[in-house]
Amino acid sequence: MTGICSGRVVAVTGAGRGLGRAHALAFAAEGASVVVNDLDVGLDGAGEGGEGGGVGASPAQQVVNEITARGGQAVAHGGDIATSEGAATLVATALESFGRLDTLVNNAGFLRDRMLVNLDEDDWDAVIRVHLKGHFLPLKYAARYWRAESKAGRTPVARVINTSSGAGLLGSVGQGNYAAAKAGIIGLTLVSATELAPYGVQVNALAPAARTRMTEQVFASTMAAPGGGAPDDAFDAMAPENVSPLVVWLGSPACDGVTGRVFEAEAGRITVMEGWRPGPTADKGARWTPPEAGETVRELLTAAEPPQPVYGSAH
Repeated sequence: MTGICSGRVVAVTGAGRGLGRAHALAFAAEGASVVVNDLDVGLDGAGEGGEGGGVGASPAQQVVNEITARGGQAVAHGGDIATSEGAATLVATALESFGRLDTLVNNAGFLRDRMLVNLDEDDWDAVIRVHLKGHFLPLKYAARYWRAESKAGRTPVARVINTSSGAGLLGSVGQGNYAAAKAGIIGLTLVSATELAPYGVQVNALAPAARTRMTEQVFASTMAAPGGGAPDDAFDAMAPENVSPLVVWLGSPACDGVTGRVFEAEAGRITVMEGWRPGPTADKGARWTPPEAGETVRELLTAAEPPQPVYGSAH
């Protein structure tokens, strides 16, 4: 198969369903060999997922079967990428199956939504673990491989796409754990893009909006048939397949020079997000008194751009 990722090896976490599945299929369609990772758990990370879980092929294997049926190459990986063993074997599976790893797409995650006053410590830890630790560990082991390749004189053309969220950019009512994890992923993206640049690695982050198990209630009114097709061939704005073209491009050699960036992708829209940067500033040249500091802040806020509203807020 030919395409902009022809000859590349791509690992996608959480690729048994939703966005991850769409990414895996899109990479394969562009010529990549794909490691399809999925742990097959429920929406809250507990037990089996229910959609193929425990009966017949796992969700990861089902995606592998789809890819191979279309003439592509893929292999399933069922490890927990939020553990060192699972993350290490993800990279090892790519190397053992295809001899290399070129692109890592960190996508795995689940939800345990609660208002802060009702949020259990276990629910906080579980969501931080799967999203934030589940990005860090695969990135760590992939980066070790790429660093070794670079030091051996085989500088890679490596790509990492991390999955953040609008909740991580703006916050989301009832999702303090999820929003904190997704904001942390942006910080991890910025640091790793700088640290890994000498080894030929580019790292970017994506804040997607699409209909998946995690968002199906939000987008229930735009539900389409499995596979992303809308009735009467109308454009299904919330299909996860709409997000994947940007992910594939960011995972290809074609995006040379694009690193340390955060993008939003939804339907037919792509946005470059512009993060924290200095706004209105006052410098007294000496220590402020508390009343002076407060008065100055009031003045600065009148000249500052108002913040975007938190998702789910009243305004």
